[in-house]
Amino acid sequence: MEILSTNPIEDGFYMPAEFSEHYGCILIWPHRRDSWQNGAYAARQAFAMLIELIADSEKVIVCARYDDYDEVRRLLSPRIRVVEMSSDDSWARDVAPTFVTDGHDIRGIDWGFNAWGGLYDGLYFPWDKDNKMARKLCDLIDKDCYDCRDFILEGGSIHTDGEGTLLTTEECLLSKGRNPDMTKQEIEVKLCNTLGVKKIIWLKRGIFNDETNGHVDNICAFTAPGEVVLAWTDDKNDPQYEISSECLDILENTTDAKGRKIKVHKLPLPEPVYVTDQDCAGLDYMNGEPTRIPGERLAASYVNFYISNRTVIVPQFGDENDEKAVEILKQLFPQRKVIGLKTEKCLLSKDILIGGGNIHCITQQIPVFNA
Repeated sequence: MEILSTNPIEDGFYMPAEFSEHYGCILIWPHRRDSWQNGAYAARQAFAMLIELIADSEKVIVCARYDDYDEVRRLLSPRIRVVEMSSDDSWARDVAPTFVTDGHDIRGIDWGFNAWGGLYDGLYFPWDKDNKMARKLCDLIDKDCYDCRDFILEGGSIHTDGEGTLLTTEECLLSKGRNPDMTKQEIEVKLCNTLGVKKIIWLKRGIFNDETNGHVDNICAFTAPGEVVLAWTDDKNDPQYEISSECLDILENTTDAKGRKIKVHKLPLPEPVYVTDQDCAGLDYMNGEPTRIPGERLAASYVNFYISNRTVIVPQFGDENDEKAVEILKQLFPQRKVIGLKTEKCLLSKDILIGGGNIHCITQQIPVFNA
């Protein structure tokens, strides 16, 4: 593996859309007892089911700590590649490389990671193990890596159509805990040079109470060139209504990099999901403080889905809009099977959500490449 100091755009590389063909997917086995309740038991069942569903259509690499390796190898089928790799938490979307392609080969981008805000408003400390994962993963799959550790960025804060257009939020990328010495224009130049995009659509905010400072992957995502889904509620008394309406206005009054008007598909939100006393009882304290408070609203959204080569896997919350979200996505992905992540006895998506994110947040796709 070579560590590169050039810009991907100079080398003819760009970030492809998530709905393009994948080589595989990366996940990190959950282990933090202050993030995942009851020793991460329920979260691990959810991860295991998700991993096997993804593996039905693409290769899957699971990173596990030394202490967890034997358990993970036992729980998962032989088709899953399990590798020992230390981490601080389990958000592969944000700590694994962002992969770029030239149409033949792929390379990884190693962004700086500071736990969603560093010492200003980050969620944990230290984060040094997570900050090393992107480079380790590039080494693992024998792909060169761009050194962009001087720029703080998480994979969940960006979404591209693969044709020159990028979605992000001002709430996240302009937050004081990331790159406070850079202007919006300077950040745009950085994104264009590293991701090969020509136009950035800046939404104002993400899902209400999203502790990542409003990652775009929880509120809006491309489903095809020129088409997006937007998390939506008709309840004008919900603080999310103003946020989503603001996003809708921006999207309907802009064009993409190719001059197309954006077609917006509203994806209904579930009823607000709150942390319960029982949820909190299963979580360890962090530095003597609780990580969740009973009654706290979680950032639940169906937009946080994962697109694999043959499936779309969607969060489910035991809500009347669960099936409605699945049906909408079936219309938007007619060539893929759309699956809600649940069993008859268990809402697996909430077991992930308590940790702070959902399906898209714990996955990172590896684009296809010529072996």
